[in-house]
Amino acid sequence: MWILESQRSAYVLGVFPEGGLQHLWWGPRLTDPSDYPTPGAHPEHQAGGINAGFVPEEYPAWGGMRFTNPCLKLTYADGGRDLPLGYRDHRITGDALAVALADPYEPYGLSVTLHYQIVWAHDLVVRWAEITNGGTAPLDLEVALSAAWNLPPDRYALWHLHGQWGAETQIEQQVLAVSATVTLESRRGQTSHVANPFFALGAAGRVEEEQGRVWFGALAWSGNWRIAVQSTPAWTQITGGISDFDFRWRLAPGESFHTPPFVGGYANDGLGGASRRLHRYQREEVLPSSGRWQPVLYNSWEATTFHVTPEEQMVLAKRAAALGVELFVVDDGWFGTRDNSHRGLGDWFPSPTKFPQGLGPLIAGVQDLGMDFGLWVEPEMVNPDSDLYRAHPDWILHFPHRTPSQHRNQWVLNFARDDVRAYILEILDGLLTQNPIAFIKWDHNRPFSEPGWPDAPAIHQREVWVRHVLGVYEILDRLRALHPGVIFETCAGGGGRVDLGILARTDQAWASDNTDPFDRLRIQEGFTAAYAPRAMVSWVTRSPTWAHGRHVSLDFRFHVSMAGTLGIGDDIRNWSPEEMRRAAELVALYKEIRPLVQGGDLYRIRSPREGSETALCYVAEDRSAAVVFVYQHHTGPLHPARSIVSVRIPGLDPSAHYRVSAERVRLFGGASLHDRPVSGSALAEVGLCVEGLDADYASAIVQLHRI
Repeated sequence: MWILESQRSAYVLGVFPEGGLQHLWWGPRLTDPSDYPTPGAHPEHQAGGINAGFVPEEYPAWGGMRFTNPCLKLTYADGGRDLPLGYRDHRITGDALAVALADPYEPYGLSVTLHYQIVWAHDLVVRWAEITNGGTAPLDLEVALSAAWNLPPDRYALWHLHGQWGAETQIEQQVLAVSATVTLESRRGQTSHVANPFFALGAAGRVEEEQGRVWFGALAWSGNWRIAVQSTPAWTQITGGISDFDFRWRLAPGESFHTPPFVGGYANDGLGGASRRLHRYQREEVLPSSGRWQPVLYNSWEATTFHVTPEEQMVLAKRAAALGVELFVVDDGWFGTRDNSHRGLGDWFPSPTKFPQGLGPLIAGVQDLGMDFGLWVEPEMVNPDSDLYRAHPDWILHFPHRTPSQHRNQWVLNFARDDVRAYILEILDGLLTQNPIAFIKWDHNRPFSEPGWPDAPAIHQREVWVRHVLGVYEILDRLRALHPGVIFETCAGGGGRVDLGILARTDQAWASDNTDPFDRLRIQEGFTAAYAPRAMVSWVTRSPTWAHGRHVSLDFRFHVSMAGTLGIGDDIRNWSPEEMRRAAELVALYKEIRPLVQGGDLYRIRSPREGSETALCYVAEDRSAAVVFVYQHHTGPLHPARSIVSVRIPGLDPSAHYRVSAERVRLFGGASLHDRPVSGSALAEVGLCVEGLDADYASAIVQLHRI
């Protein structure tokens, strides 16, 4: 029996009397270790529960009388498929546990090592499995998941993230039906816009934003994935990992297959507590650039689209520098023959007509203005009308005797191929070596189709789903090692590739192509349910936006984008002197509060899904300061108090006093607080009233500093 304790929670597993591995506990840390359940003590165990599937197994394999979702299913060379795994041995290294299971029929030589890594400070357990063929014949993996998570019997509600292009990471809640299974998945070759590999579960009707017991998890995988939540009368089980859709992996003798990490945690302070644990873990353990703040960037796409010239980019750069922008990014249209979406994709060299002297003069001009320089690329894709495709038509995903589908006038390069990866690495390394580029936006604008790999042996062709993702990881890892100062952003036609796997290799993520600020409130709420605000890039763009035609003030647009990593994407050549002046003030304000937004704890005070207001608060980890964002969506019927929004501020030190740096703010029912101390307990219990929000799409930022 093993007890894995973190700061406030515990995870316990043990060996069945029959030799298998039993899940025993996942929840609050108990005072006495002897209080945790012990192996074989489950009331169903005495009635043959392990054989009938009534007792939660730690890593259920397919076979016997098991009828829940298996974590592992395979076929041996002799056709055998039953897999009764038993405990073999274990090792403990620091805060890591590895438990080895094995097939009892020794000639098969199959072993499965389950890995557990405790993240003490954040109450998390990171799990993955290592499947090894120690026999003399190959075997085929058909299901190879990362973990099974088991919860005690209760009526649970499930929170997850769904969406579509332009409406990613929408929070969905549903109560689980008894003996039903909810499957969250992507079969698109990427994490996807329609679902995200994150879950949270809590007792139905007893969990809120800041209270209630919540179990949660996030998968670190950027390709096809599946998370299944199965409710049974005895317990609720969550299994997750690489999707088994069209999956097969030939495991030769002596080879091992490693599943992606699956991070799970327990929180007793609601959904917000679960998010904050994940945020801290990402800031400290996952995101590569944890030691620096993400810069304020300008992106030229909406201003110039494909019509990129050094002269117009310098006009934009001068305007961006005047705003206080720190990073200037040239988007699509700088390379090859790229004058539209039909040509040039894959030819990653500066356009000889647009940049006859290369990128050097433009980069030098941008740097002379005090900004770093960045570029957009889409290395996994190719246009039919490109030098790369004409030279290597066999490099795309395709099936023999079939015409591959085009989407966005492009095809997907097969990153499972060694020669494709070698070429892409060489061309991107050369681009970064020859030019002082500080930032790369890595896009991925279409899902997979016709995932064929005709040059590979038939038995290996379905491995392309997994090997492509591993190829992307390999190139990003090598580029980061070769160019450690470069910032990478993940993008996939918006927020189509956001997960812990890609975020371990990129510094920030583009959350959505939809920059409408009102829509963004919901997108950003869902994004921060699972992912750290410092990883969330949000642009200020034109008003009205293409999405809805809403007219929204410059302040509201900035205030929404300032809740993550701030970017500007409008055509600033058209901004008036007053807009330029106000935008420069807001950029300066963002830099002032950036340590709180990118490094503080987020409290979602009021949801955009409920009512006419949204409110957020970022609190320093030492509770010395906070910044509050308040957004009024619409004012509603005429009422004397319609221009006032009241919010209670959680997370502060109740015994400390804070100075409020904002005008037209008072305690609820009290006097103005401008430059007047107020206690943390009063801010939490009585709350602030923010006045002057007397129009649709009005907003305010309030800063608090401990005295």
